[in-house]
Amino acid sequence: MGEAAVQKYALDLLEKGLSHAYVNQAISALKFYFRYVLKSPKSNGYVRPKKESKLPDVLSLGEVVRLLKSVENPKHKAILYLTYTSGLRVSEVVRLRPEDCDGERHTVKVRQGKGRKDRQTLLSEAAANVLDRYIDQAKPTTWLFPGQREGRHLTERSAQKVFEKALRQTGIRKEVSIHSLRHSFATHLLENGIDLRYIQELLGHQSVRTTERYTHVSRRDIGKIRSPLDRIGGLEDAD
Repeated sequence: MGEAAVQKYALDLLEKGLSHAYVNQAISALKFYFRYVLKSPKSNGYVRPKKESKLPDVLSLGEVVRLLKSVENPKHKAILYLTYTSGLRVSEVVRLRPEDCDGERHTVKVRQGKGRKDRQTLLSEAAANVLDRYIDQAKPTTWLFPGQREGRHLTERSAQKVFEKALRQTGIRKEVSIHSLRHSFATHLLENGIDLRYIQELLGHQSVRTTERYTHVSRRDIGKIRSPLDRIGGLEDAD
């Protein structure tokens, strides 16, 4: 198998609709296999697909409110409130412990998040109230959101299902996941004039460049721009 075969395989993967990141990973795996397992000569390199640049999917503030209000189960409500108002990854929210949420200081401690770093983020008043009601009723011990198996926290997939159910109930048709609540949190903060550096700290991004992508989806500045067509006025009447 030569380089031409690898390129054909990569193109086949792209035609099947697989992501550019997946195809790049497949090429790297084959390259490793040829070089270190088959001991074949070093290749001249493969043509890799460019990394896709996608904007994060975002819900409007109104849509977030509708979503949160649609949930009645106290545990599920607390999960979604914390995910949005604290800007948490789903892997972080399911691993929270009761002592991580400080209602007096309005902070949430994220232990060993992405990059193996601890950080603190916001605990909003609304989320704190929802959380207090849940804790009074469920009285969690080791994990804030325990799973079905004793001693284990809720799975990420279970949290995703909670979001998907709420999405169906509200009738929102956007292609979004529970992670979109985190994206929406960052975008809404930016639209409210919060400095990008603060948002970076709350989200736990190592580089501000990662946080900067929210400037592309924020409507704070886009909303100030008027289309040239809107400036004409009475266009349809002119016919």
